[in-house]
Amino acid sequence: MIDFLLDGAHWTGPEGIPALLLQHLLYTFLALFAAALIAVPLGLYIGHTGRGAVVVAGLANSLRALPTIGLLILLVLVIAPSFSTKLAYLVPSLIVLVLLAIPPILTNTYAGIRAVDPAAVDAARGMGFRSMRILTEVEMPCALPLMLSGIRSAVLQIVSTATVAAYISLGGLGRLLIDGKAQSDYAQMAAGAVLVSLLALAFDLAIGFLTVRVVSPGLTRRVRSNGTRSASEKTPVAARASSVPEPSLT
Repeated sequence: MIDFLLDGAHWTGPEGIPALLLQHLLYTFLALFAAALIAVPLGLYIGHTGRGAVVVAGLANSLRALPTIGLLILLVLVIAPSFSTKLAYLVPSLIVLVLLAIPPILTNTYAGIRAVDPAAVDAARGMGFRSMRILTEVEMPCALPLMLSGIRSAVLQIVSTATVAAYISLGGLGRLLIDGKAQSDYAQMAAGAVLVSLLALAFDLAIGFLTVRVVSPGLTRRVRSNGTRSASEKTPVAARASSVPEPSLT
């Protein structure tokens, strides 16, 4: 595996590791953007109003149970005839990744909003805040640690599952796994697995850093009431939230 990674021939050209990495990142960002566009507003609405929680709970749990490869092949058979370009394979891959990413974002957003202290909401309402202002200025900032935890889980699942794109002739780091298996080149397969793992680890660290930077220190208990930093800064609530089991709507 080390020899494969150190071989300069594998780092150049359209089939080189940098090109495959960029393709993998493209699939990841497109899927994450689409999933967040669907799941965040839906989770905010359900968490704020309490309407539709049962229906969405069933939907989220069903999406978790979908067989990735089987769904991908089915979508290719249904969608591919409608396109004459690479979109015939890109669209089914993105649909699968989006469906995979929606449950953690949706459930964590919903759980974050519902976990907001009712006293804070009542205080805002007593100050004359309207419903939308309560959601955006009180509930969303308080729910931000759990919302970012959901996005963190979704990103890790997308990065690890985007390798299936190579199964239907697309690029990405999954190419190293598929091609390595076809050629019985186990060094190439191991290199692909290591690169995917490192990419997931990089995303995890980046979102963890972002969580510490954007979440209010009061929510993470990084400051005491007198403004000095707390000893618990080393283990913020947001970081601990990402390590607990994902909340369920059921």
